[in-house]
Amino acid sequence: MKFFETSKYFSLKKSTYINLRWIAILGQLITTSLVFFIFNFEFNFILINLIIFTGILSNLYLVYINKKTQLNDKIAFYFLLIDIIQLTCLIYLTGGIVNPFSIFLIIPSIFSSSNLGTKSNLLLVIITFLIIIFLTFFSYPLPFPVNEHFHVDGYYYYSIPISLVIALLFLNYFASTFGTESRLRKEALNKMEEIMSKEHELLSLGGQAAAAAHSLGTPFSTIKIITADLSKQFKNNKEVLKDVELLASQIERCSEILKKLTLNPIIEDEFIDSDLTMYDYVNEIVKSFQDITQKKFIINYDQNSNLLKINKSVEIVYGLRNFIGNANKFAKDKIFITIKSDSNFTEIIIEDDGEGYPKDVLNKIGEPYITSYKSSNKVKSGLGLGIFIGKTLLEKNYANISCKNSQTKKGAEVNIKWNNKDLLNV
Repeated sequence: MKFFETSKYFSLKKSTYINLRWIAILGQLITTSLVFFIFNFEFNFILINLIIFTGILSNLYLVYINKKTQLNDKIAFYFLLIDIIQLTCLIYLTGGIVNPFSIFLIIPSIFSSSNLGTKSNLLLVIITFLIIIFLTFFSYPLPFPVNEHFHVDGYYYYSIPISLVIALLFLNYFASTFGTESRLRKEALNKMEEIMSKEHELLSLGGQAAAAAHSLGTPFSTIKIITADLSKQFKNNKEVLKDVELLASQIERCSEILKKLTLNPIIEDEFIDSDLTMYDYVNEIVKSFQDITQKKFIINYDQNSNLLKINKSVEIVYGLRNFIGNANKFAKDKIFITIKSDSNFTEIIIEDDGEGYPKDVLNKIGEPYITSYKSSNKVKSGLGLGIFIGKTLLEKNYANISCKNSQTKKGAEVNIKWNNKDLLNV
């Protein structure tokens, strides 16, 4: 991996960053002017304002020369480094580490921890740490008249840089942790949206294919009759008969292709828009897995007393498919699906006879990009993205979901429950 990250998740929104810098520059100008002209503090006012002016120039560069709306990891690193250096110069000339505004030294690195790559942020933290140490031992004294009255014990003096370093590390750790979680969730949601977009396209394509198969049925039948007549007429002409037979075989092939494109060639064309019971949902998904796996699906619908029909939802289909597919992936031989319903609730319980959820990730189930630390589970474990997508899609459609290890089947268990009133609003 390159030192500077190029991922779209490691960037700064330029307009926001520019506005924050204008606020900081304005605060510096007001503070220096106030203490110089109102409180009559003595310091090099011209040099201080020249340093502030460099910040103004760098901001004008971002406004008028850099035309990008996002600052990538590399550019953002350089400008945050400029902010640190500029602030270091101001504090160096006005008392060093005992300057109460030295706390602002840690802000750029904290800002970078939630927006930039790990390596870029680490370098800014190291630079900030070295600057704090430098300002502890080297700086101009506090401006007059404060320097005549400010005398502190060494214990207090050295506790200032120690507290700044602790705050630097502590705040960076938390900001980087939350920033990483936010980026992972953003990436997972983007993938979910991409998958759902493809699902809607496929569903639309299935509808068009069903309509095409229905509409082309009569023309194909006519062509088959004509080819049959032509084969009789030219039965003695081997060359023409060969072409006619080829035409008939290709017509048959077209018919089969269109049938395969439909969701179910036996059911009427309005199948896609028809209402389905929860058993229909599960049965449709299970059939799609039975063609690609040797494992056995056992569906128990003895307690499915309320055959409530709901609008077909791609999100529910894909959400259930993710959980059933996950059970199929980790099961040894069998997947158990129980459907329960009454006048108030509808519930689906998905269990498998696998090893179950690892204990070290059980409390994180539903979060994206999680892995078990146990070596025995690393090979089989995924990133948790399927469960995250399935959980997000089903919860969006009013489901309550709980994941745990099954007490009866010894594998994983997923409990998906709806209030029937909510299901009717899907």
